[in-house]
Formats: sequence, C-alpha cells, structure tokens
Amino acid sequence: MAEIVITHYNKGDGMEENDGILGVIGGSGLYRMDGLKNVREKYMDTPFGDPSDKLVFGEISGKKIVFIPRHGREHKILPSEINYAANIYALKASGVKQVISVSAVGSLDRNIKPGDIVIIDQFLDFTKIRKSTFFGNGLVAHVSMAEPVCPHLREIVINSCKSLAIPHHINGSYVCIEGPQFSTKAESFFYKNIGASVIGMTNATEAKLAREAELCYATIAMATDYDCWHEVEDNVNADMILKILNDNAEKAKNIIKKSLEETILTETDSCCCGSSLQKSVVTEKSRVPEDTLKKLSIFNLY
Repeated sequence: MAEIVITHYNKGDGMEENDGILGVIGGSGLYRMDGLKNVREKYMDTPFGDPSDKLVFGEISGKKIVFIPRHGREHKILPSEINYAANIYALKASGVKQVISVSAVGSLDRNIKPGDIVIIDQFLDFTKIRKSTFFGNGLVAHVSMAEPVCPHLREIVINSCKSLAIPHHINGSYVCIEGPQFSTKAESFFYKNIGASVIGMTNATEAKLAREAELCYATIAMATDYDCWHEVEDNVNADMILKILNDNAEKAKNIIKKSLEETILTETDSCCCGSSLQKSVVTEKSRVPEDTLKKLSIFNLY
C-alpha cells in the first residue's frame, strides 16, 4: 500500500526539496498513472483549501512525476467545483516546474475526429462563476496570457506524439465553458463559427493559474465527440465520452511517458513561463496585507 503523508502548507510554509518533478493533471478517464515506481501518496492542505485528491508521487524511467486527478479518483467533482488554485498550488509546492494536463474535449472541427489528440495552443474562456486567479485581497497582478501554453513543453509533447506515431493535431483553440451541462446547438455553432477547435470545461482555468504560478503548462486534448453541431453524428452524452476515453487513455499515458524522456525539468531559455510575474505585480509590497504575502510566499512576487 502506498504511504500516505499528511502535509500542511499554511501561511508560508516552504517548498519541498523535490525540484525537477513533472506534474500531470488527469482528466475524465485518466485517474491514475500506471507503471510508477517508488510510489507514495501525499495529502496537502494548501492556503487555498483542499486539492481534488491526494497527490501521487513516483518515478518512470528514473524521472520524477507527481499526478493529481482533477475530478478526484472517483470522479465526484464537477468542473465548477474543482479547486483549481489548490491543485496548482500543491503542484508548485511539491517542486513541480512543468505541468502536462490531459483533458476530454468535444470537437468543433470536422477534421478532428473522436479519438484524435489535439495539442492545444490557445484558449477562449467562457466560464462564468469560478475564480481563476491567486491574486486579490490587497494584491493586484496582471500576467500575460497572449501565449497561454508553454512553447517548449508543447514541442516536447508534439515530438512525443511523432515518436510514438500517434495521430495528432499540432495546434488548436480550446473554448472553455462553465458546464456541467453540454452546449446548446446555438452555442455549439457559435463556438465553431468563431474558430474554436475543441470545447471543454477545465483547462483555461488551469492555464491561467499555472501562468500566475510561473509553471510551464501544456494540454493533451482527447476528442471524444462532435459536441452537438454535426449533421450526422449523435449529440454528445456522458456514456459516449467515457467509451472513447477508455479506448484512448493509454495514448495519453504513453505520450506523457515519452515526454518524460525528453523533458528538461529545469529553468531554460526556451520559454518565459518561469518569470511571468516579473513585470506583472502592480501593488507595492509595503501596501500588501501580511496575510496575503504569507499565503503566496512560495511565489516569486518581489
């Protein structure tokens, strides 16, 4: 049985000495990573509340990895109920610098078929009620989201797909909706007509928080359906999604494992994700409440 360690990160506790870990966020259909060695589980109580589940630490081919299922292992958390801030904070506090996120999506493009992999490069955020920032409470910061996905990590994931001969699309725009309901036909045609490639309910929020946390972030989107715009194909339903995901979850796992072989888990000159806060913080340090500074003490704010 895996070791369970209770660890609290409250009011400025420091980071673990685990630099060099790749973070993986699993979505619908991907609740665990197979083939991990030296596995241990850790519950982390962050200053932003509880993450979706225990973090699972392990190694694949000698490379360290930490995995968290965004909906929980039993898929009990709605997209709007996910504590995105706690998940990203917990990964950062564990020494993670790069995050690969796996997500089920609907296709808005006739060329993206169910079962296809899309390596996302842009997001359109249509969420309504969730908090998508670590900031506030006396501290203002505005990070750049012009290029919301790390180009360095994207290239690694794309090269992994090529090496494994897994059919994939090298770019695509992900429109993120609140959910939990699927789109109306009017909405589906609207998103399709504005040029979005796929539709989901989670990853734009993760991408924003990852950027604020100065983490490299990339998405492996797994198309499961055609939403409800297609003239012939059935409208999306949960059973349809799970069937495709169960058939294709191994693809995502293999891409992640291959990416680990090539991932450079140190700061590089290939991207600016690790310095995204340098020109983003507006509030003078002396004006920020002490509790807010402590809450974000693992961030490189000033």
